[in-house]
Amino acid sequence: MINKTDLAVYNTLKGIKEPFVPVREDRVGMYVCGPTVYGEAHLGHARSAITFDIVYRVLRFLGYNVRYVRNFTDVGHLVADSDDGDDKVEKKAQAENKEPQEVAQYYEMMYLKATDALNCLRPNIMPIASGHIMEQIDVVKRLIDKGLAYESEGSVYFDVEKYNKVVKQYGILSHRTLEDTKENSRELSGQQEKKNPFDFALWKKAPKEHIMKWESPWSLGFPGWHLECTAMGRKYLGAEFDIHGGGMDLVFPHHDCEIAQSIGAFGDMPAKYWLHNNMITIEGKKMGKSYNNFITLTEMFSGTHHLLKQAYAPMTIRFFMLMAHYRSTLDFSNDALIAAEKGLARLMEAKSKVSDLKESPQSSFDVRKIIDDALLSVCDDFNTPIMIAHLFELCKHINSVSDGKETISKDDKEYLEEMLNTILGDILGLKDEKNGNDTAVIDGLMNLIMDMRSEARSKKDYATSDKIRDALKPLGIEIKDSKDGASWRLI
Repeated sequence: MINKTDLAVYNTLKGIKEPFVPVREDRVGMYVCGPTVYGEAHLGHARSAITFDIVYRVLRFLGYNVRYVRNFTDVGHLVADSDDGDDKVEKKAQAENKEPQEVAQYYEMMYLKATDALNCLRPNIMPIASGHIMEQIDVVKRLIDKGLAYESEGSVYFDVEKYNKVVKQYGILSHRTLEDTKENSRELSGQQEKKNPFDFALWKKAPKEHIMKWESPWSLGFPGWHLECTAMGRKYLGAEFDIHGGGMDLVFPHHDCEIAQSIGAFGDMPAKYWLHNNMITIEGKKMGKSYNNFITLTEMFSGTHHLLKQAYAPMTIRFFMLMAHYRSTLDFSNDALIAAEKGLARLMEAKSKVSDLKESPQSSFDVRKIIDDALLSVCDDFNTPIMIAHLFELCKHINSVSDGKETISKDDKEYLEEMLNTILGDILGLKDEKNGNDTAVIDGLMNLIMDMRSEARSKKDYATSDKIRDALKPLGIEIKDSKDGASWRLI
């Protein structure tokens, strides 16, 4: 059986895989950068959520007491991830004639419904950026006091060049030098108030028309995008915690800036291990609205996107993502998802056979070694595809025993049944969606789909509304519209 010392993780900070040794014995603090809530959750969000759900599950399986924090960004994240331009949430609110918090809370709930359907355990704490303005202002004050930030026309910027002279670590996570940063920086309109184009905003003076703004010592304004995670991570996990996670696209500038803020303000590297999941591609191309291949989770669940041949169940999507290592690029295709659907069905079918296997005096295969190898695989930087390969090996033996070609002892059979439930359910978070017991998942998915359809109808987008209704009918779900609203039923 495995133990805590078997766990090794790839640390982006050092560029190597190393043994996991927590800051505090038996306790783990984990902070993961969550979504900016101005649009519906998509495949990229699903990959990050599932990746760190596996990390969370493995740590708990090993016996750690884990505090898992994942934020929602509802203010300060500007278009193009820059220091100038519209706030993403506020821009969405203006387009829909809604309050920014109305938009943010709607998409927070949509995100949680989607990740619940994917069977991702909810974090212990889910803070929002706008709820921690005072903590962010405190970080800015500290940086100014230490000479590492400067005020300019009501805004405050982090002085990257000054920091690099004092600490000499800017870019430590992405392994880039200040010279690299200078070469790849360019002057943007509206940024003349900066000393250098690569300095980043800690606090922005809000234009008169800006809705989300707060009083500060410098101006009526709002915090920079990078600031929230420094403030909230420290508040809920302390000066140094164990794991900081997020997508690989956040390594630079977001996480590099976060590290610089933390070291500059408090003298501490915020996290010991930095873990990053890789990106999703769609048939070899980057996913994006400009490529017309941007697929939301609602579209995946309902099969309504033009690239989809069918609707895909949440467990199929989860299993598809677990079949690739979290640090590798994952390419979406219908063929790959259909293969995942079949593979998951094969595993669940084999699992259901175990209780009926005929017992023999001894086993003809080493049940415990295969299970130990599977557990060691997931402890090797959360290598779920290798764990799944070992599960398919067990699947082959289970089918052989069922056919009378191999044997299994009573003790091994009981152990196999127990460990398959643990591995498939507790560690990989997979459920049999055909067992008739997942009505809560079905209800959650339909609530998600009905919300999206209602939003389409409110925008008079009847084509999308009808497409959702028509796609659900072949799946045995009927939607009825009435003066009191829409309802659905199984047919």
